[in-house]
Parts: sequence; structure tokens; C-alpha cells
Amino acid sequence: MKVIICGAGQVGWQIARHLAGERNDVTIVDNNSALVHRATDTLDVQGITGFASYPDVLERAGAEDADMLIAATHSDEVNMVTCQVAHSIFTVPRKIARLRAQSYLSAVRADLYRRDHLPIDVVISPEREVAEAALRRLRAPEAFDVEEFMEGGATFIGLNLDAECPVLDTPLRQLSELFSTLRAVVVGVRRHGKRLFAPDPNDQLKAGDQVYIVTHSDDLHRTQEIFGKKVRKQNRVVIVGGGNVGLAVAEALENAPERIRAKMIERDRRSAERAAETLTRTIVLSGDGLDIELLREAGIDRADAVLTVTDDDKTNLLAGVRAKAAGCSRTIALINDPTLVPLMEPLGIDAYINPRQTTVSSILRHVRHGRVRNVYSVGDAEAEVIEAQVLSTSPMTGRLIREVDFPEGALVGAIRKPDGRVIRPDGGTRIEEADVVVIFALSSDVGEVERLLQVQVDFF
Repeated sequence: MKVIICGAGQVGWQIARHLAGERNDVTIVDNNSALVHRATDTLDVQGITGFASYPDVLERAGAEDADMLIAATHSDEVNMVTCQVAHSIFTVPRKIARLRAQSYLSAVRADLYRRDHLPIDVVISPEREVAEAALRRLRAPEAFDVEEFMEGGATFIGLNLDAECPVLDTPLRQLSELFSTLRAVVVGVRRHGKRLFAPDPNDQLKAGDQVYIVTHSDDLHRTQEIFGKKVRKQNRVVIVGGGNVGLAVAEALENAPERIRAKMIERDRRSAERAAETLTRTIVLSGDGLDIELLREAGIDRADAVLTVTDDDKTNLLAGVRAKAAGCSRTIALINDPTLVPLMEPLGIDAYINPRQTTVSSILRHVRHGRVRNVYSVGDAEAEVIEAQVLSTSPMTGRLIREVDFPEGALVGAIRKPDGRVIRPDGGTRIEEADVVVIFALSSDVGEVERLLQVQVDFF
């Protein structure tokens, strides 16, 4: 497939890295020549320096026979115009745009993106994606990574194992025997903070490991407890940052079925006033989230979790440290710069949200075609979790899992049968047509997994 990616920033670079690794014809466009050179020097892609919305630049990028265009520059307006030019002049069949401004995202204006108006096939909102990721972290506060699959029927979580974990030094095969009713599968392990691998049944877990698990959502709390995590209900939350992300999280908490008391701290007076006018049950405090007195006024010592989601990474980290020192039990920080992630453990930050990772995962869901329903990018694009429906023509249809030639870096984490049952798979589970499978795959093995699913990255 021939893809043009407009914008060579972190999101554009990661999408190019995914698609180029799967042998697609990828061209990346940016007006910053240094970013273009970085992409062409590190990835198997072509690069064009220029403004993505200019017809002659898109022509040089090969828009005349492109299958897809992804507009991920830093400007909403450039992304929108780029999609319009790609449609009107070059008739590019599939166009995806990243849009940030909430005014462009209003449901009332959804008609704006019809093909006879402003032809954008898929609109991605980073702020909304981040807000949803924050809510998932709050639902599983002991996890450092959380994603839902199978319409909420299965959950993918990442857990840090400490020396108190009761299942250390136990072969994974034996775990299945000890907890025979637990619908959970360990699909990935990171050891010594470095290599991520898909474990085999004889592997044992060690203190300090980061483990990735696919579990039936009804067994989420039990799974965390078995791996040594004390699960507490989140009744009180403090949100530091009242911008688009913080506001979206607060609105979702107000609409949640469970009763959660939230307080918000926002430094900018106008943003605080806007939040106060929008929210009905959330108390909004105007001031600096690093002010210890203001944190105490927000009841930080009684809060079950603090969510720091300002637009500054260092403020988010420091506010989390302050909140933890003041007595808050869990801290979740928004971190854009991946080089700051190693600071989390020494600073006592329990979990983080990476906007780039959530946006990349969202775009990949729409890039993959066929019966692929969901894709989640793990770590620094080291692996993917893929949810897909099994086709009748798939090589795995009608076969036991142990009979399928899965690559070494791939494991099936869950299967949903046509009657809606979500089951824990093992080697003796038979995969049938119309089953929905969740598969963890290291990045180098994604192409082989797609071949087994017989789902190509193709729209035609």
C-alpha cells in the first residue's frame, strides 16, 4: 500500500515506522527539513520537504496513485486543507486527519466531514484519546498500562512485579493449574527494564519484571490481586490541569455510573472559569498545582488518585511528586517526552499516559483493514495487541492453537465466541470462523500475524 504521512513529528514518525516495517511504500512530508532527514535516515521511507497542503508538494510525494493520506501536522487547519487537496485534486481514497481544536470536533459539526463538504474519512482527537486513556488508568490504578478490547469484554494491562508478588518463580504453565478459573494470560514480559519478549509456558516471573496480561474484564481485580496488587476503589480524584484533557476527564467522571468525587486545579484563570461553568459536580480551584497549600485545600491527603494533565511534562511530574508526598496514594502523569519515563520510578510516579502512543494506536486501528477491530501499540512501538475477527480463509480457522504456526513473538490472549463468551485460550483451544481473537505480537512478527489472519493493510 502506498501511504503519504504529512507531519514528521513524533506521531508521524511512529506511524511511518510501523508501516515501513510492514513493507508499505511510505512517503513522509514536512516543512522542517531536519525532521524529514531524521525519518529518511532511520526508516525505510522517502521524504519530501515542503508544506503538506501545497498541491505541488503532494504531487511530488506521489499523491496521484496514493492509497491513503495521514495528516498529522501540528496545525488543524493544515491537516484539513491537506485532506481537501488530496481529495479534490488527487482523489486519494482514504484520508485520516488529526484535529485538536474542540470546536472542530463537536458532534453538531460532524456533517462538516462529508465527502461533498470537507472530505475526511477519519478524524482523530488526541485530547479525547488521552482522556479515555486516563479513565482506563483510573479504573485499574495498580496498572501502568491499560487498554480495553472486545467491546470491554477483555482488558490488556501492564503490571510491575515487586518482591512481594506471590507468584514469582512459578512456571506460567503452573499458574494456569493453580488458578484454573482465572481467565487471564501473560502475553509479554519486560526484564531488567530492557528486552520485551513473549514468554513460553515454562518461563518464570521475577521481581522487577514488567508483565503484560490479557484478562477477562470481570476478572480484572482478581488478576491484579493474584499478581500482588491491592485493588482499592477510586472514590476521590484530584485533577491537576483544566485544559481540554482535564475537562474531558472530569466530564466523563461526572457521567460515570459509579460515584466519584473530583476536584480540579487549573492555573489559568480563564480556563478555570470555563471548567467551572461546564462542570456541575466537580469543584474547580484556580491556582498552581505545585502549590502545596492548594493541594491540601483540594484534599490531596484523602484522594485515592491524582491525575496531572497540564501541557507541561515537568509540571506533571513535580505535581505528582508533591501530591504523593502530601499523602495521595496513586499518581498518574501525562508525559509527552518518552525520555522522561525512566524518571517515573525514582520519583514515585505510579503510571503515565503518553499522548503519542494513544494517538498512534488510534490511527493504526483505521489503517488496518479487513476484520481488524482494534490495535494497541505497546511501549516504544515494540509490540502490538491486535483484535481481529477470524475469516473462513484464515490458515488458523478450524485448528487448535498448538497446531497454528504462530511466530515466536506472538501469543493469543483471549477469544470471544460468536455467542459472546470471552474465554482464556490454551494450546487445546480450537479457533473457529467468526471467533474474535486478541493477539499480542512483537513488532517484528506483526506482518506474520496479519498473514495468519489474512488481513492485509489494504483498502481495496
